[in-house]
Amino acid sequence: MGKSKKKQNKPQIPFRLNILFIFVFVLFSLLILQLGVVQILNGEEAQKKIDETESTKANLSVPRGLMFDRHHQLILDNESTLSITYTPPKNGHGAEKRLTLARKLAQYITMAEDEEELASLVRERDKKEYWYLFHAKEAGERLTEEEKDMDAGDRYQAMLDKTTEEDYNEYDWTDPDLLNIVAIKKELDAAREFTPHIIKNENVTEKEYALVSEHLYELEGIDATIDWNRVSKVEDTFSTFIGNITSTDQGIPLENEAYYLTRGYSRNDRVGTSGLEQEYESVLRGQKEVIEFTTNNSNEIIGQETVVKGKSGDDLVLTVDIKLQQAVDKIAQEELERFYKSNPSENRYLEDALVVMMDPQTGEVLAMSGAHRDRETNEIRDEAYRTIYNNNMPGSTIKGATVLAGLDSGVIDPGTVIDDRPIKIAGTQEINSWKRMGRITDIEAIQESSNIYMSKIAIRLASANYQYNKPLRNFDYGAFQTLRNYYSQFGLGVETGIDLPYESNGIIGSSPQAGNLLYLSFGQYDAYTTLQLAQYVSTIANDGYRVQPHLVKEIRQANGSKETLGPVVESFDTNVLNRVSMKQDYIDRVQEGFRRVVTQGTASGHWSNNPYKVAAKTGTAQNDVYEDGELQEQTYNLTLVGYAPYDEPEVAFAIVVPRAGTGNDQNGIHHNIGNRIIKKYFELKEQRNQEDQEKNITEENSEDTNE
Repeated sequence: MGKSKKKQNKPQIPFRLNILFIFVFVLFSLLILQLGVVQILNGEEAQKKIDETESTKANLSVPRGLMFDRHHQLILDNESTLSITYTPPKNGHGAEKRLTLARKLAQYITMAEDEEELASLVRERDKKEYWYLFHAKEAGERLTEEEKDMDAGDRYQAMLDKTTEEDYNEYDWTDPDLLNIVAIKKELDAAREFTPHIIKNENVTEKEYALVSEHLYELEGIDATIDWNRVSKVEDTFSTFIGNITSTDQGIPLENEAYYLTRGYSRNDRVGTSGLEQEYESVLRGQKEVIEFTTNNSNEIIGQETVVKGKSGDDLVLTVDIKLQQAVDKIAQEELERFYKSNPSENRYLEDALVVMMDPQTGEVLAMSGAHRDRETNEIRDEAYRTIYNNNMPGSTIKGATVLAGLDSGVIDPGTVIDDRPIKIAGTQEINSWKRMGRITDIEAIQESSNIYMSKIAIRLASANYQYNKPLRNFDYGAFQTLRNYYSQFGLGVETGIDLPYESNGIIGSSPQAGNLLYLSFGQYDAYTTLQLAQYVSTIANDGYRVQPHLVKEIRQANGSKETLGPVVESFDTNVLNRVSMKQDYIDRVQEGFRRVVTQGTASGHWSNNPYKVAAKTGTAQNDVYEDGELQEQTYNLTLVGYAPYDEPEVAFAIVVPRAGTGNDQNGIHHNIGNRIIKKYFELKEQRNQEDQEKNITEENSEDTNE
């Protein structure tokens, strides 16, 4: 019985397996069928949906930050201007379509005001590219087999290279309409996808703006918008230290293209190229607005969303007093012009009057001016950058540092007496002071500007044995570096730290002969910038503390107003770079020497009527002019450094007038500038104090009335 049951159950197992296999087969068949329906019947629709969700991001520029002076007067603004822009779609328009668009747009705008200017906008390459649009097949047939195998860019360039003047001159390039079309197309060609490119933003007339606005429906990618231009809000002032920015045509500098592109710039973005515009580029540029565009499979924009809101660049509050800056510019210009005209023949190599004024305790630059005379036209223009770029021998102005080097090193003591009589080293010219002074002390040596006293300090620093008209024996050439190390503590021969993109370190003499150490000690060997001299005298005025000069006082968040300032983002406090390694008693002696220079010394004749308690040091350095190796003229650098008031210094200054002639008036220009700028500084201070008092009285009266 048991065996019979097993035989009856056995056939049922294969049957069940077959049912299961059939079920799985049907299930897979349905799945394959569904995939086929999706892939074959609905594939195009599915791909279209995928294409519709494809997105691309674009960056839109924002206005740059503004600049204000220390009293919050607006000095650099963004002025609104009408603008015509072009924003290409994804993958751009083809060349033929851009030409069609250029022809349409040319009906409404003109790229230049006259035909000559219009012709200058169209380069030879533009003419070749225009010819190529209508002769692509012919241009391709000119290529060699090797050239045909090049990549597309090189192949296109090869075809342009083979395009001749005869080819593109089949078109009339005197036709202003044709020139206008090609000039517009050139701008269209330069645009990048989803990035607005300025076609025209200068001299756009209201009529042009209106016509373009009315016909936007037929001008794909074209828009009529409001752009901005950088404009100065202050007249009659030299301010090249503010710097420049590129135009939209120039865009980012090619030599730094990779740097800017990796930081989110577009190729046609305006960037700072000099001065504060360049130094504070990252602050002034702001945060670009980021737009995400959604396109379909025809590269048409079907949606857009702002993913990052744009933010205008932060504003800069400068340390500069713009009224003082204007006055200093005018004074430097007037005195340079007056001095040149007093003796044009002897002053024919005279070019510059350089001035820096700063707060010796904080390092805030109050004014920085460079009046420059063009020797061919006699035109005087602003070149304030020369105060940090140009190096000039300073003459006796640095004798304060030399005396301090002598005192600190122990080669002289306070009150050391040295006989001021000629020095001569064998094989060199005799060294003299400007007059015979007899036996003088360290303070008197500064007061009367003794070259001999400084030379004796240098000889002692070198541990040399001196006899008249004999070689210096046992001369230690390390004294050059010793003296320069002392000078560097005051900022001479080293960077001052000014917040500008470039400054000179000065020029170090390259002939370390024993006699040159003596010339170094009284300022007729190494050369320095005007700013370095300003930092040097500020260090003396500030009891030996060398502070970093700076032009920016605060960074303020833009608030959309030109009347009020936004919150402070960053402020720049006093930065002490070092304290000179000298006793205060030594510094006091040099300060006394500077005071005596004005009251009874070399500058007393020019400053006797100045009521502002000025301490100063004059300088004259021979600066012979050579051309083609031949001496053309013996000229002098006229220099003056100082500060006021001498008991509580609040303003320091340095003045350099290189290559002045040797006429009777040669000692006047730097003193005239000095007297006038100090007078103007204190006049403006008094004026502001009076205005503040009147304002306080008005506010108090207003409060009393309200009560």
